Amino acid sequence: MKEKYVILRESSSRPRGPVAGPSGTGTRAGLEVEVDELDRRASRAVAAKKDVRAIAPVIPMRLIRPVPRPEDTAQPAAGTAWGITAVKADVSPFDGTDVVVAVLDTGIANAHPAFAGVTIVERDFTGEGNGDTHGHGTHCAGTIFGRDVAGTRIGVARGVKKALIGKVLGDNGGGSDAIVSAINWSIEEGANVISMSLGIDFPGFVDFLIAQQGLPTDLATTIALEGYRQNVLLFERLASLVRAREAFGETTVIVAAAGNESRRDDNKDFEIACSPPAVSEGLVSVAALGQSGNALSVAPFSNTNVMVSGPGVGIQSARHTGGLVAMSGTSMATPHVAGVAALWMQRLAQDGPVPGSLLKARLVASGTLTGLTGDFDVADVGSGMVQSPLA
Repeated sequence: MKEKYVILRESSSRPRGPVAGPSGTGTRAGLEVEVDELDRRASRAVAAKKDVRAIAPVIPMRLIRPVPRPEDTAQPAAGTAWGITAVKADVSPFDGTDVVVAVLDTGIANAHPAFAGVTIVERDFTGEGNGDTHGHGTHCAGTIFGRDVAGTRIGVARGVKKALIGKVLGDNGGGSDAIVSAINWSIEEGANVISMSLGIDFPGFVDFLIAQQGLPTDLATTIALEGYRQNVLLFERLASLVRAREAFGETTVIVAAAGNESRRDDNKDFEIACSPPAVSEGLVSVAALGQSGNALSVAPFSNTNVMVSGPGVGIQSARHTGGLVAMSGTSMATPHVAGVAALWMQRLAQDGPVPGSLLKARLVASGTLTGLTGDFDVADVGSGMVQSPLA
């Protein structure tokens, strides 16, 4: 029985611009992403090849859908969205100038006034064409680099001049092959920060194996679990290749949503661990926090075992049909963290080349637990609410 596999190969290529090192020459680890239909024996043969860093069956990917909350009904008001203040972007002297960000999501409504003056490079990985019929990607992009809309500030890094928009989720979702291809594209296009609010659809993969391939439930679940494990490893190997490019002056940090499957509103113990790909080593996983009066609390839906937190409840940002709309989810927290990463990138670049590992370390270290209340532990929030550089 054949199935689709995504194959990550390592190749040598000359980097963009001057090459690090005394001789000014050298090669860096290039990435090639292939998709092929293989049976299990053939997949093992491919995995044994020297240039193959990872191989995994293509697994359905789904949007980490916003969770309706009472706070979402608030009408936009002139001023500054609460998340901007919470991460101190409103008092930071940095705005993301000269930083390239990528948003891998449902696309973007590029004519929205929030994106005026931004050079937007779009690429469709779904086969449905560019644009955003859902609105999720537009909302996330607005939080990262959106300009003010009707007197309301929604963007963390509103000085960003170039954004890469990879449409990886369409009306029928997407696959892990599209996500890996889009990450590779973003890196090659010079993205310093990549924001992803999506996750592996494990139940969907099990259903596909049962309904489309006629497998018994226990066998389908076992195969899906192995595919799940292989895809986590795939993203980890991809992250390691990204780190290897630091030696050539290339900086990329990948920020991903932890997921919204927890149900603390029903029972405080109903917590779900961080979902892939955010759980993969090398990515920055993000939990969601909400306001409780003048304090902060963990959003009841936010998954646990994360690295950092961001504002994720009642977040006002760009609506794909125009104006603003409020949404809640770790999907909304993730672009706040991506925006703060852009501010830190600009700050650190003042002192010279910025290794991705340094940018990631400073981003995580910026987190604070100040103002957090309620019943939570460190696994729920990581280092806490990320903070923008102030000097």
